[in-house]
Amino acid sequence: MLIKNQKSKNLFNEAKKYMPGGVNSPVRSFKAVGGTPHFIKRGKGAYIYDADDNQLLDFTGSWGPLILGHSITKIKQNIKKAIDEGTSFGTPTLRETELAKLIINAVPSIEKIRFVNSGTEATMSAVRLARGYTKRELIIKFEGCYHGHADMFLSNAGSGLATFDQPTSPGVPKSVVESTITIDFNDLKSVEKAFKKYPKEIAAVIIEPITGNMSVIKPKLDFIQGLRKLTKQNSSLLIFDEVMTGFRVSNGGAQKILDIKPDITALGKIIGGGLPVGAYGGSNEIMSYISPEGPIYQAGTLSGNPVSMSAGIATLEELKNQNIYEHLEKVSKFLCTGLKQIAKSYNIPIKVNQFGSMVGIFFSDKEIHNFKGISKFHIDTYNQLHNFFLKNNIYFPPSAYEGLFISYAHKKTHMNFVLSIFEKFCKTLNE
Repeated sequence: MLIKNQKSKNLFNEAKKYMPGGVNSPVRSFKAVGGTPHFIKRGKGAYIYDADDNQLLDFTGSWGPLILGHSITKIKQNIKKAIDEGTSFGTPTLRETELAKLIINAVPSIEKIRFVNSGTEATMSAVRLARGYTKRELIIKFEGCYHGHADMFLSNAGSGLATFDQPTSPGVPKSVVESTITIDFNDLKSVEKAFKKYPKEIAAVIIEPITGNMSVIKPKLDFIQGLRKLTKQNSSLLIFDEVMTGFRVSNGGAQKILDIKPDITALGKIIGGGLPVGAYGGSNEIMSYISPEGPIYQAGTLSGNPVSMSAGIATLEELKNQNIYEHLEKVSKFLCTGLKQIAKSYNIPIKVNQFGSMVGIFFSDKEIHNFKGISKFHIDTYNQLHNFFLKNNIYFPPSAYEGLFISYAHKKTHMNFVLSIFEKFCKTLNE
């Protein structure tokens, strides 16, 4: 089966004349999976519709924010009301306080919050806060955890254990990433060694508590508990990057599921209801260090934008309904069980990780615990899967390192359709 894509091809060729690679975020280019990206003109419920009028069952949800689905009436109504009153003022508005209350009431580790404009801003500001609060400079992060495109995060591990990092992108000064230590996810012993080597120099450990950028991997319990213990013992801070997991895996985020209370939490995506947003928060004491209360500077012209706040308020009000999370859990498990059963019947090695409405598919016969566990076989097979699904009107993330995002608009009938196409795909692998 071949779906039409000529209009998208024409639009992509035009876009490449004016934007690097024709896109404003690299993964959208389809460079990882091959082919031409589909230019989307509208969405509704569980579907997106492209320039060639193909109806595609969507499992990206704008990379996570659209937990309720596309074009939700209550969210649009809230946005329209805000727009009628103005789009930006550069002054305090009531909506900022309303959204802050909704987040603080749901996430016990947050007593005060600061809104920014993206997940990158949130994590970058959280690290600056940790450094200013502790008066230390080093941070520990984990290979495969993505915390945005700030210079300090674009690094990889040095030549030996707990050595200073090297830049992974031109334009990133070596001096910036020399204050970053990168360690394998789920490797507590290496974290312990880093603290022994730099006992009074590590400001914070930052982590995606459940990963989404090396697909979906959950931390081992002793690992995540060990991070909390080590940071407390060494007077360092624990930062949870919940830009993806916040309000998705549960109303209180991954920290609720894992029963771990971080010192600082970074948020984004869902709290903006599909509009640009980010936030970071923590205890009253830690957040009091942020200007104008304290000495650590951070500002933003459009931070707390009333239109984004309105979309976030409408979304979080809906997510007070626990039935939504029960539905998400049910349909996500149904999909994952089906994928595993079908793959097994065709002797296709597969591991499917599901946490709330985040799903990670790995073509492997081994459990995946970190970035190094992701094989070339998985990447090659996933790329085939993406292409096969797209030809059958299913839109999976165009990267083997990304997880699926299930929305409240997805029903069992949608999952049955996916499973029927997946079985056809497995047959092609055995031919």
